[in-house]
Amino acid sequence: MEANRLGDIAAFVCAVKAGSFTAAAASLGLTRSAVGKSIVRLESRMGARLLNRTTRKLSLTDEGQVAYERWRQILEDLDEVDATMALRRGRPTGTFKLTAPLSFGQRHILPILDAYLKQWPELRADVWFTDRFVDLIEEGIDIAIRIGMPKDDSQLFTRTVAWQQFATCASPAYLAQRGVPQTPADLVGHDTIALFSGERPTVWRYQTPAGLHLYEQPGRLNIDSSEATREAALAGIGLIHLPTYITGNDLRDGTLVEVLKPYRAPPDPIRVVYTSKRHLSPRVRRFIDLLIERWETGVPWER
Repeated sequence: MEANRLGDIAAFVCAVKAGSFTAAAASLGLTRSAVGKSIVRLESRMGARLLNRTTRKLSLTDEGQVAYERWRQILEDLDEVDATMALRRGRPTGTFKLTAPLSFGQRHILPILDAYLKQWPELRADVWFTDRFVDLIEEGIDIAIRIGMPKDDSQLFTRTVAWQQFATCASPAYLAQRGVPQTPADLVGHDTIALFSGERPTVWRYQTPAGLHLYEQPGRLNIDSSEATREAALAGIGLIHLPTYITGNDLRDGTLVEVLKPYRAPPDPIRVVYTSKRHLSPRVRRFIDLLIERWETGVPWER
């Protein structure tokens, strides 16, 4: 779009908002005549009358209403691009407030946060690693890391930055003693270690030819900590069902062995959630950029 046309559009939108050529001219630093000529040029280009002019006020024609809504949005989008670029050039300062699930935060957010704070010495951070649901708006949090499908909330923005994959596994010693389950139905005959959440065991999900298979039984051992659940499996107590961001290194080293891999359920999204402000502050924008950069190869769920 050529510059003079953009100027004519800005004059038209300003005139509609202000209600007169005179007020628009004062706002834009132009003469009333210049604003009027801009409108005439637009009408000539469009081949349609855009404004009804009277001595008292301006009113939009039907064609003018359509043009105004589109051009107003274009100008607002251009302003937003300018503001966003200005923010991106800014240095992250102030206090960065973040919350994430306990185990995931300790294992995968804390190292990135450490690098982020070292990169920007003027920044400080307040962090809540908790499995409790945190209301970002009510508690004044900049970013939440959440796992699973988003809930509808018009006040929040969300962006998927990684994926969580659950895997069922046990120690080699346990499997040598009790055998390897071949299908999800075989779990009934095994010792399981269940992770408790809200006084209920988390559901083990599997994808089978017959559809989704859910294993919801309490374990022989029930624990409310994913880290302790992992330790119990390493000790040979039974089978566990945890995300690979917790057990990935054990699976790679062979201290835990995955079973039922053909029945893995699809991975869950790991999302950045933030309040729907018009422009993100530099400290939020740059942290999201760093997460995406660190996890572009699929980390952490593929570990």
